[in-house]
Amino acid sequence: MKVLVVEDEEPAAARLKKLFKEIEPEADMQDVIVSVKSAVKWFQHHPMPDLILLDIHLADGQSFEIFKQVDITSPVIFITAFDEYAIQAFKVNSIDYLLKPIKKDELEEALKKFHKLHGVKTKSLTDFKKLIETLKDPKPEFKKRFIIRYGDHIKTIDTNTIAYFFTEEKINFLRTDDNKTFPLDFNLDKLETLLDPAVFFRINRQFIISIHSIEQMFAFSKSRVKIKLKPPTNEDTIVSTERAAAFKEWLGGEA
Repeated sequence: MKVLVVEDEEPAAARLKKLFKEIEPEADMQDVIVSVKSAVKWFQHHPMPDLILLDIHLADGQSFEIFKQVDITSPVIFITAFDEYAIQAFKVNSIDYLLKPIKKDELEEALKKFHKLHGVKTKSLTDFKKLIETLKDPKPEFKKRFIIRYGDHIKTIDTNTIAYFFTEEKINFLRTDDNKTFPLDFNLDKLETLLDPAVFFRINRQFIISIHSIEQMFAFSKSRVKIKLKPPTNEDTIVSTERAAAFKEWLGGEA
């Protein structure tokens, strides 16, 4: 069985491949694709795989955009970090889906369903055009909590308790309102697609802040804004020039 993985988070992709190999050791994992653009290009130069494992949210957009550019005939198991997002539409259209973090038993059940409904090398039974129509202009659902792994510990953190996200020495972190800091698998580009834009704003390459983390603001050079955050940070938190206008709109509730 030839399998294609479309997933832009490296740890999630590695875990998915590991679990899949444990369940289907003979499977040929053909490739890991990280964006809509690269997926479209891949399909233009390769035959359809027997199965596609497809994350809904990729760095450059929703993976549904792939179906608008490519006639996908392979069965698809969708993957989502949201516990609410589009699940009803998946059920209506008889599509398999997995929730992150992926559990081995749930992946195993999805593969059993795949073998039962599709078999190997048979055309997908899913009407993707109907799916896209069902999902047109859905009510956005944003990530409600994050699962944090550090050492042997696992912790969940509600998104509404997070003050800001930041990058330091190429590692991504979140800091909570009570000044606790945890490493994070998601990069800031990915986080922008997961967070409610009415609550969180990316002020520069290094920081995404919540509206409730702003303690004070000061006019800065070139129409920029310098922000004092709570909890405090040792880094300068200055809204970049190219984001300054959008930031002021966001402050006014226009995002």
